[in-house]
Amino acid sequence: MNGREFVRRARRFARANGLEWHFDPAWGKGSHGRFFIGERFTTVQHGEIAMKTLANMLRDLGINRREF
Repeated sequence: MNGREFVRRARRFARANGLEWHFDPAWGKGSHGRFFIGERFTTVQHGEIAMKTLANMLRDLGINRREF
């Protein structure tokens, strides 16, 4: 999974659950940005995301991996 696909799926998850979300590319350095769901956030890179990193990003946002 890459960063663009992560943002697309996280956005879909937030909408389906009635949560507010936004992505702010200015929060990161270089090819990183910050994705917010409510008060929670995670940093997203534009390239490929490793499985362990993906699990940590979902934990940061409070999303169960099976629901994602």
